[in-house]
Amino acid sequence: MFTGIIKNTGKIVNIRKINKGFEIEILSNFVLKKKDIGTSISVNGACLTLTKFIKKKIFFFISYKTYEITNFKYLKKNNFVNLERSLKFGDEIAGHFVQGHVDTTGKVISVKKLMRTWTIVISLPANFNSFLVDRGSICINGVSLTIVKVKKNTFSLVVIPHTLKITNIINLNKGDTVNVEIDIVIKYLNSLNNK
Repeated sequence: MFTGIIKNTGKIVNIRKINKGFEIEILSNFVLKKKDIGTSISVNGACLTLTKFIKKKIFFFISYKTYEITNFKYLKKNNFVNLERSLKFGDEIAGHFVQGHVDTTGKVISVKKLMRTWTIVISLPANFNSFLVDRGSICINGVSLTIVKVKKNTFSLVVIPHTLKITNIINLNKGDTVNVEIDIVIKYLNSLNNK
């Protein structure tokens, strides 16, 4: 479980195919200890297991399923990813509860910059429209954000300067693909309503 409050990013060194999946190698100032191997870390919003680290390079395994439903298949060397440790008992919940289970990917329709604040419009597959709520929480590339306005199969976000400064949201351009996790509360309520 995560909060979507990002404090670290990393630069992709390599994504290579290995037995039964892929290995992603990331260069980051993320501080790790030997006991952290095997722990869950959110990488661009996907919960991955840390397999090893060598100095400032950290390594994760990506299953075929995760690779297919996330934007990992579009990422290249030198792209930045958002990193977040899993929650510990007593940690502050400043964003919202994020599972690290990417539901789908979205496409950036537009990026409008007004002063230092950005308005970003993202489209989703039609079957996710019922999960979108004005002023509801949503996770984009692992970042906890608030939906400003919902339209048919699209939603808009306003991203403040602080979030832009410390996440890879600042690198988004029209046409880019982002990882999307729907708010867990909305998912469960939607599920109950459809029974």
